[in-house]
Parts: sequence; C-alpha cells; structure tokens
Amino acid sequence: MKNLHLRSTALLLFVLLFVSISASAQTALQEKLSKISAITETKPLESTKFSEKYVTYFTQPLDHRHPEKGSFRQRVIVAHAGFDRPTLIITEGYGAAYALRPGYFEELSEMLNTNIVFVEYRYFLESTPEPKDWQYLTAESSADDLHAVITAFKSIYPGKWIATGISKGGQTTLLYRTFYPDDVDISVPYVAPLCYGVEDGRHEPFLRKVSTAEDRKKIEDFQLEVLKRKATLLPRFEKYCTENNYKFRAPIEEIYDYCVLEYSFAFWQWCTPISNIPATSASDDDLLKHLLATAEPSYFTANSPEESFFVQAARELGYYGYDTRPFKKYLSIKSSKGYLHRLMLPKELKDMPFDKTLSKKITKFLKENDPKMIFIYGSNDPWTAAGVTWLKGKKNIHVFIQPDGCHLARINTLPEAEKAEVIELINKWLQE
Repeated sequence: MKNLHLRSTALLLFVLLFVSISASAQTALQEKLSKISAITETKPLESTKFSEKYVTYFTQPLDHRHPEKGSFRQRVIVAHAGFDRPTLIITEGYGAAYALRPGYFEELSEMLNTNIVFVEYRYFLESTPEPKDWQYLTAESSADDLHAVITAFKSIYPGKWIATGISKGGQTTLLYRTFYPDDVDISVPYVAPLCYGVEDGRHEPFLRKVSTAEDRKKIEDFQLEVLKRKATLLPRFEKYCTENNYKFRAPIEEIYDYCVLEYSFAFWQWCTPISNIPATSASDDDLLKHLLATAEPSYFTANSPEESFFVQAARELGYYGYDTRPFKKYLSIKSSKGYLHRLMLPKELKDMPFDKTLSKKITKFLKENDPKMIFIYGSNDPWTAAGVTWLKGKKNIHVFIQPDGCHLARINTLPEAEKAEVIELINKWLQE
C-alpha cells in the first residue's frame, strides 16, 4: 500500500509538472500580452489557422493629444504564428466581428506565414465610445490608434511589419502610412479610394465607360424598366421595407429612386454577372427581386450600422454621387446632390462641411515620397475611379489592376505573372 501511495504521489507530481510546463508553453504569448499596460482584458479564441489567438481590449484616448478628454476600449485581435515571423497589422475600416471566426485569416498571412494584429476601427461595434461624441471620429485619430497599438506590440513581435486593409480598411492603410510613415515596413492597401469630395465627381464618368457599351446599355435598360414600372413595384418595395423594419429619412418613393440610382455602382462593385440581369420583359417579381439583391434599401436606412462610416465620408474621407440625367423623366427627386447628408447622417451633423485637408495631405505624401507600397484595384470597380492609379515612375510604390476585377480584387485574383511579381516584391522587401 505504501509503495502504491508513493507511486501515486510520484505520478501526480509528474502530471502536475507536465501540465505546468504545457500551460507555460501555451501561454507564452498571453504572458507577453499581460505586460502591455494598455490591455485591460484578454480572452482566448478558437482558431484553425493559428497556434494561438486572442481578443484583447486596448485602452485608447479619445484624443491622443489630450488624453484628459477621456478614453474608450478598442478591440484588438491577435493571431499567433511565431515570435520570429513577420506581423500583419490589419487596419480594418469597420468592425472586427468577422475576424473572431476560427477559420479567419488574410491572404497575406497565409502566403507569408505571418502573425496578425487586427485593429477594429474606432466608433464601430465594440470599439464605440460612450457617449458617441462625433468630434473624435477622425482619420488622424484612427492613425493615432494604430500607432499606439503597433508601438505596444513591437515589444512582442520585433520583426518586419506589413499594414494591410480592404476598401475603407485599405484607405486606412494609406492614411496610416501618411501619418506614420516609419511604423511599418510594407503597406498593401486593397481597393483603396482617395476621394476629393463628398461627391467626388470621378465615379459617374467611370460608370459611363466601364466594360462594354452593350453591358452598360443592359444595366441602364434595367434601371429604366424598374422606374417605368414604379407604380406596380413601389407597393411591393414598401412592403419589403416594412417587413424588415427599415426606417428612412425620406419618403419611400425617393428611397426607391435612390436604390435604382445606386444599382449601377453596386452592380460593378461586386462583380455581378451580366447574365443575372432580367430581361426588360421579365415579371414584376423578377425585376424587384434582382433590384433588391443588388441595391439593398437597408443601405439608406436611418441609424444604419454603417453610420460612423457615413460620418467620416461626409467629414473627410469623401464619397460618390449619382448621374440622374438618363432617368430624370421617372424620378421623384429633383436632384441627388447632398443625398449623403440628407439620408445617412445623424440629424446633428446634417450640415457638416467637407474638409479637403486629408486628401491633400495624402496626395502630397504620395507624390513626394516613395514608401514600399503595393496597391491592388479591379478595373471594373467604381472605386477605382478614385484610386491612386495616377501614381507613375516610383521605385517602391506599385499599382496593380486586375482586368475585369471588382471590389473583390486581391493578390490571388491577379493574372499569374502579376501575382508572382507582387509576391516576389514583398518577399524581397521582407529580406532587406
């Protein structure tokens, strides 16, 4: 019995030692995270792509130049590949919810076997201050947030850093490089616009030239047909909006018209196949179904989940307008000018002026500097109209445009030769 007891005790000690060693190995990253004073909470996440993954909450000042004005919690997700690996900072332009998925990764993280530090944008989802004081939602503040995060995380990941983001996230990658040019080694913005105004003016001419004349005519014919059938389709459209509890800042007929105007932009943005467009002789049900699938009216709702984005678009990021001329005969609106302020902004900001300082600052930075940057665009994407495709003659800045590509253009969607060129460039820069 005594020997049995001794053996049991020895076995127990061995198990405890093993568990202790294992726990220590598993929590090496967690221990490092605990030393970052700005992180107030860390929770483990499941991942099928990374050895460890955590969601952390990072305390950020509302105004980095005046910390006394208050703070908020910013959600930052960390996915671990290795302390000796490069790190990808995701400059997300919106919320981080999708990055919580176990299977989440980015194409660059897979290509290069990188760590990921994913930063949720201020004023989105769990990174929204209370109260929601709009004065602190600025591009410069978002760049300051990223700078604070990367400064803290370089103590964990001392290797090369790549900043990347998609759409508004790509726009954030660009402005971050402008405000803090030395924070990262490489920037890869995807489908990133650089708009010059609330209604920039370059998107409408782009849509008049995109693809082929035949394709453009088919789109316009569809738009005209749903306007001609408005008397029949509008009650069904209103029923759909009511059933979904949509609330708008304009009469329902105007929202219908705006969905029709939005249709061509959304169509090209998301690579909708031309074959999806119903014939003008199609049934009312088929026409409305296609319109709703392409230009969802929730886009124009009051108090939209994307309200923070619209505030920024109106303040300094810019946006696009609509060409109403082909449809004037059938529209209930006299002009679409100012639609963003009227339909999508909170009441207290409806008269907010646009500040061109940011676009001028970014343009000046790109013209006068040559950081290691790779821009990815799609040739059919309306956002490409406001892209930095005008950048020429740079050694380090490269712009790649996917033929017939849309807002889903990525490195992996480029022609093979250009894809190989991008990967070769990035690997070369990582070795320097």
